[in-house]
Amino acid sequence: MILKTRLFGKTYEFRDLREVMAKANEEKSGDRLAGIAAQDAQERVAAKAVLAQITLKDLYENPAVPYESDEVTRIIQDGVSQTVYRRIRSWTVSEFREWLLRETTDGAEIRRVSRGLTAEMAAAVAKLMGNLDLVYAAAKLRVTAHCNTTIGLPGTLSCRLQPNHTTDDPDGVLASLLEGLTYGAGDAVLGLNPVDDSVESVRRILGRFDEVRRKWDIPTQTCVLAHVTTQIEAVRQGAPADLIFQSIAGSEKGNDAFGFRAETLEEARQLLLREGTCEGPNVLYFETGQGAELSSEAHNGWDQVTMEARCYGFAKKFQPFLVNTVVGFIGPEYLYDARQVVRAGLEDHFMGKLLGVPMGCDACYTNHMKADQNDIENLALLLTAAGCNYFMGLPHGDDIMLNYQATGFHETAALREIFHLTAIPPFQRWLERMGFWEDGRLTARAGDGSILLA
Repeated sequence: MILKTRLFGKTYEFRDLREVMAKANEEKSGDRLAGIAAQDAQERVAAKAVLAQITLKDLYENPAVPYESDEVTRIIQDGVSQTVYRRIRSWTVSEFREWLLRETTDGAEIRRVSRGLTAEMAAAVAKLMGNLDLVYAAAKLRVTAHCNTTIGLPGTLSCRLQPNHTTDDPDGVLASLLEGLTYGAGDAVLGLNPVDDSVESVRRILGRFDEVRRKWDIPTQTCVLAHVTTQIEAVRQGAPADLIFQSIAGSEKGNDAFGFRAETLEEARQLLLREGTCEGPNVLYFETGQGAELSSEAHNGWDQVTMEARCYGFAKKFQPFLVNTVVGFIGPEYLYDARQVVRAGLEDHFMGKLLGVPMGCDACYTNHMKADQNDIENLALLLTAAGCNYFMGLPHGDDIMLNYQATGFHETAALREIFHLTAIPPFQRWLERMGFWEDGRLTARAGDGSILLA
């Protein structure tokens, strides 16, 4: 590998591929916190120039964490099609980018090539792309998955109905559920983050979700986003679960910090395939977010975009139904402002789809970050243009339990109308049958949850 270049009369030389990848990254406060960011824009351009000439073979042979010491690396590299890899290994990152953006390269071709990619390759090419490049390339790709319904179909945009409550009060949760359903939220999943992470609480909430779904014959999936081991035990005790959730990281050490290993996820997957209440075969739900590995000192000195890409390479092994980056949740230490959040959301969505997982996005921010609701709506517009599978749906976009701001029930409905999209087809037919949607838009009945109680 050639790790130096001359730019504006100055020679820039980098120690190794890890430094090139970090300094080629668009500005992120997390990389600066880790002490690995480019010192200025000129050094960033120099690193990009070097990265452009790196081959995919170089990236394959230099994973972020050594194969021998990290199960995430082993899962990613063991899953690479060697036949496809041998065909593309001599490509430079620049050539890979040009191929992705070529007008004649379609989504089917990209999906075939993706079988020969590692996460580091996806991260590298993302670093050479502008925001519009990330939208354009991602829009070529559709990644579908099936639980009870099929997410990611062309012409659809879905929404996770997130009825979080500060005390898991059943009536409060139900009020949010019913309101969200009337706005067309919930076709991706009815998914609650519990305050009480006990098996008993998870069983109770899953039971309530199942009652709601059965009472109104709603074609969707249900999930309570407790720790994976808690959900496993709840299912073993008879809880009606369609999906099992877990936050994941891009290194074994990061997943240790989350309290699980790959074998735990496979145990969960096999359990739901045997005893879950869904059709399958896609029965897991993963969340990610740039900076998670740095926050647990599990990044191995690599930048947060590369570590995020590794989450998607890891996730692919388990054939998930839902994957989303919670893009602005960790805070300004990792993504300082709206510009960084928007960039990260576009990177994450592109990398996830490129690596073959069904990507959504929690377009969100915390109140101590330099961002606001307008910025998140801008990101949602860009991601809808990029073919994002789903967003979050919260009452007024305000999560009163997790204390962060995201997209509300209205945003997905508006985006569907603007882009001429629908919910997942069976759910869309339910909305029309219930009188909440007609002629491509919400009706006057939308927002009145009492209709479902009548």
